[in-house]
Amino acid sequence: MSAGEREKLRFDDLEGLAAQVGESFGDWGPEVAVSQEMIDQFADLTGDDNWLHTDPERCARESPYGRPIAHGLLVLSLIPRLRTPMNFEVTGFSVMVNYGSDRLRFTGAVPAGSLIHGRCRLKQVRRTGPATLINLENQVHVVGEDSPAMIYELLIRYQ
Repeated sequence: MSAGEREKLRFDDLEGLAAQVGESFGDWGPEVAVSQEMIDQFADLTGDDNWLHTDPERCARESPYGRPIAHGLLVLSLIPRLRTPMNFEVTGFSVMVNYGSDRLRFTGAVPAGSLIHGRCRLKQVRRTGPATLINLENQVHVVGEDSPAMIYELLIRYQ
């Protein structure tokens, strides 16, 4: 394979997919800016207008972060924009669906004005009837921070 090409693995090739399971994370995906405007729009959409997200003046006085922070669910919703690269591609399926999650933790704050990026690893592969279920552990970090702000285990079902 040339640089930039990804190994193609059939959804029902459990042995091949299992060989991709590991402790190491792939490369970082693109950086995404989390602006106060984005946070305010999310607050308007969801009705979650807690001052910790939407009141810069109060945050400057009372918040340990000194400025508003993004909603955890806003950070979660940005996973598709973070497009974390994998070194393989699943092929041969007729249907792929988001099957839910096994774990979601908000482990750090994402202050307004931050850049975030993500990375992921294949954590588990298993057969479920005619389908294959994979578990991808996604980590989202504020750029420059060693610890993740969010850890999310996404389940994807291929059939």
